[in-house]
Amino acid sequence: MTRILHVLDHSLPLHSGYTFRTRAILKAQQAAGFEVRGITGLRHYQEGPDAEEADGILFHRTRGIAGGPAGLREWRETSLLADAIVALAQEWRPDVLHAHSPALCGKAALIAGKRLGIPVVYEIRAFWEDAAVSNGTGSEGNLRYRLTRALENHVVAGADAVVTICQGLKDDLVLRGTDPAKITISPNGVDLALFGEPAARDTALAAELGLGEGPVVGFIGSFYDYEGIDDLIAAMPEVTTRLPGARLLLVGGGPMEAALKAQAEASPARDAIRFVGRVPHSEVERYYALVDVMAYPRKKSRLTDLVTPLKPLEAMAQRQLVAASNVGGHRELIEDKVTGTLFAPDDPAACAAALADLLGAPESWETRRRAGLDHVAARHDWAVNVHRYQDVYQTLLARSEDCRVPAAA
Repeated sequence: MTRILHVLDHSLPLHSGYTFRTRAILKAQQAAGFEVRGITGLRHYQEGPDAEEADGILFHRTRGIAGGPAGLREWRETSLLADAIVALAQEWRPDVLHAHSPALCGKAALIAGKRLGIPVVYEIRAFWEDAAVSNGTGSEGNLRYRLTRALENHVVAGADAVVTICQGLKDDLVLRGTDPAKITISPNGVDLALFGEPAARDTALAAELGLGEGPVVGFIGSFYDYEGIDDLIAAMPEVTTRLPGARLLLVGGGPMEAALKAQAEASPARDAIRFVGRVPHSEVERYYALVDVMAYPRKKSRLTDLVTPLKPLEAMAQRQLVAASNVGGHRELIEDKVTGTLFAPDDPAACAAALADLLGAPESWETRRRAGLDHVAARHDWAVNVHRYQDVYQTLLARSEDCRVPAAA
């Protein structure tokens, strides 16, 4: 049985989009007959044992302290993770190292893979230098940005195979000089086995939140600037003019929360906007069930054009209507007027018109919901997507085996 060791920034039991994708991949690989484990670097900040099982998956932790100035600190962090991978591999004997971005994980896997003589797959979920720009912790083109990009290029060049989550990331790597034959796309997906019938609308919760008879527009996620929630709030006066009973339900939190609440309080539609705050993951379905249209008004940027988000797929899997800004990452997931509605980014008026048109045409909703669910089942169900990894692993292992066969006398 093929053994795959996944090299990770952090993992379950922490909850994040990163850990949920990791869980989906590893559970699907287990179901397909692989033996899998994970190992995390020093950035897995939750305390716990050196080997921890979560949701039936065993995760190993890297220990140590990586101090010093920037650059040296990251090198020490990478070295500690590489040493931990090698030590674990002496005991467990994986066939493939599968590292997931950021590039520090990929670099550690390259070091360990060279020592162990086993192939390395590097999977890119986003370019972290662009993510830093979009969430306000970095600036495009500065020294840190260039160094992060250079390290990414180095890891991509050294890996035996590369996986990206979408066409946008693959195209960018090809423009940098990477052979397209080296890159496999494993798109964002959901485990449809976890999605049964959508939860029934909780009328008591709806009344508690003052949602009235609706309709309800919803956003559930992190409040980062690039998500464009300010444009969604700015769209609500026009939406409520056309549909006086409309409400906006915002579930989550993040760096923009205070600014968004201030904007909402100053809005003519302030009485139609509800902030719920963060809710436990186990409670999220209750809030999905209150919403008629999930809105994803991401601003146009390098990150949002290149990277596909997971949230619209989760909404489609729950038979939700989806409206999203027309950025590259959304266009890969949504066919306008078929599986969802696309509107111009950074344009509250366009957002308002799209939402009001969709909410005002309930006769189209069931067809849209079915098309979205069918799209997820056909192209984004992990039970199907897991076979893309199987092809990559088999190719690398066959190549490794060929390299070990002695030449004929």
